[in-house]
Amino acid sequence: MTEKALSGGRWNKSNFLNKRVCGLWLIWVAVVIFAGLMAGGKQLIMMPVFSFGYVIGIFGILANKSLSRKLSYGKPTQGQNRMLFFSIILMFVLMVLIGGPHFADENYRLIWLGAFLAIGIHFIPMAWVHGPSMFVLAVLLIADALLGLLDSNISFHLLAYADIGVKLVFGSYLLLTGKPMNKKAQTETPLTH
Repeated sequence: MTEKALSGGRWNKSNFLNKRVCGLWLIWVAVVIFAGLMAGGKQLIMMPVFSFGYVIGIFGILANKSLSRKLSYGKPTQGQNRMLFFSIILMFVLMVLIGGPHFADENYRLIWLGAFLAIGIHFIPMAWVHGPSMFVLAVLLIADALLGLLDSNISFHLLAYADIGVKLVFGSYLLLTGKPMNKKAQTETPLTH
């Protein structure tokens, strides 16, 4: 069974050729959240640790053309690129709107849960980029964040570990099963652009 990708505004049969890059990115972000959580302190997830790790991941994974060539089986469609750009902008806008107001009173629980919620929501349009499994990832991350926002008695660490676990599981799934489904692509080697 092949998945479908958005191309030219319509659903067309197509492979999601960059799932493995997304999988590695999710694993990296989970590791960075864990490191920030371990450093924690008042900020719960120490922002300098998280920010430093996030930037390293951007350059080491997302902007690393050599790694992308090894993990990717082709280039995303124009529609997928547009949806990727939209989802990233959406994530940052939602982070500012949901978590941003809590910087004034230094409520780091709400800052981080707002970020977790924004990240979960941004995976909905990512389904057009990396496949329908992104819908499931989005639902799980959104549910985790909403649970923490609605019930302040739930330990933030428990919620963060759940977020980390979901990202590790989906990251591993995408990294290990990101091979295209069609017969021709299965016999080809990864992209060597």
